[in-house]
Amino acid sequence: MAVSARPPATWASFFRERWLPQLVEGGVDVQVLPVFVESQFRPEGALRQTLRMIECAHVLAEGNPGTVALCQDGQQIDAALAAGKIALVPALESMPGIDESVELIPTLHRLGVRVASIAHWGRTALADGSGQDGTGSRLTSHGVEALREMERLGMLFDISHLGATGVGHVLEIATRPVIATHSSARALRDHHRNLTDEQLRGVAAGGGVVCVNFLAAFLTEDARSATIDHLVDHIEHVAGVAGIDHVGLGPDFMREVNEDLTPPCCEGFSYSGIDADAAIPGLEGPRGLPLVTDALVKRGFSDEEIRKILGANVMRLFRAELGRPAHHLAHDPARERPEPERPRP
Repeated sequence: MAVSARPPATWASFFRERWLPQLVEGGVDVQVLPVFVESQFRPEGALRQTLRMIECAHVLAEGNPGTVALCQDGQQIDAALAAGKIALVPALESMPGIDESVELIPTLHRLGVRVASIAHWGRTALADGSGQDGTGSRLTSHGVEALREMERLGMLFDISHLGATGVGHVLEIATRPVIATHSSARALRDHHRNLTDEQLRGVAAGGGVVCVNFLAAFLTEDARSATIDHLVDHIEHVAGVAGIDHVGLGPDFMREVNEDLTPPCCEGFSYSGIDADAAIPGLEGPRGLPLVTDALVKRGFSDEEIRKILGANVMRLFRAELGRPAHHLAHDPARERPEPERPRP
C-alpha cells in the first residue's frame, strides 16, 4: 500500500530504501504482499487499483533483481532463498475488483497472485466479512465458485477477515488446505477478527495454517498496554489447540503504513473501532521480528517448534499448494500432512 501510493517511477527505489532494510534486519526471507483496496477506490476503481498494486509488485521486484524475487510456487521460493534473495508472494486481501466476475480469478493467477481472501470487514458479492457476523451468512454462490476456482488453480484460500459462519462454510466444503494469514485466538481476545478454538481445529484438520496477527488491538482489549507476552500467549494458544504444525506468524504491520498514508491532520488512526496505531513496543515493523524469536525461546518452545512457527509450517503449505493445479495432486507425497502432535500444555 505504501509503495504503490508513490509515483510509479519511484516504486522500486522507495521499496529498496524504505522497506528492504527492515526486511533484511528482521530476518525475513519470504514476504506475502497483500493487495488491499481502500474504500475510496471501491467499487468503481477497485479493479484498476488491484491491477495497479499487482503491477507495483512486479516493478519493485524487477527493480531489485539482486535482492528480491516474485515467486509463484514453492520451487521458485526455494530457488530465491538459495540465491540469498527475499521471496515475494502476491496476495489479495478481499476481492473488490472481482465482485461477481469469478472468471477473472485465473487472470489474477496469471499475474502471479497465489493467496487470496474474498471479504474484508464488510459485505461483498462473494461473502460477508467478520464485521458482519450478525448476518450469520455463508458464502454466496459466487463465493463458492471462487473457492472452487482457487482450489483448481492452486491458490491458497485465506479465511482471515471472513465472517464466522463463512469460515464454517469454507471448512465444510474445502477440498484443499486453507490459511488464515493474520488471525489471532478468540479465546484470548473476544474480537470478531479472531478465530475460535473450533475454527482453529478445523483449519488444522484440513492441513492448513493459522498465522497469528501482531496487531495490538486483536491481542488484548487495552491495545495500548499490549506486550510481546500477549503475542506469545496467542501463539501458544493456537499451537495448543491446532497443533504446533499449524501455527505461523501474520504480523499485519500497519503503523508505519498508516503514517505514510494518513495526513498529519488525522493523527490517531482508527479503523472500525480498533486502535490501528497501537503496536507492541519494538514490533512496529519487520525489523523487530527477532524479538519474537527471543520471546519464544524464553517461553520454552524448542528450536524445532520455533522454526515451525517462524515459517517452516507456512513453507510446507506453500510448497505443497502454491501454483499446483488440482489435477496434479493425486498421490503427491509433497502434500502428505504431518502426524498430529499432542497439544502443548
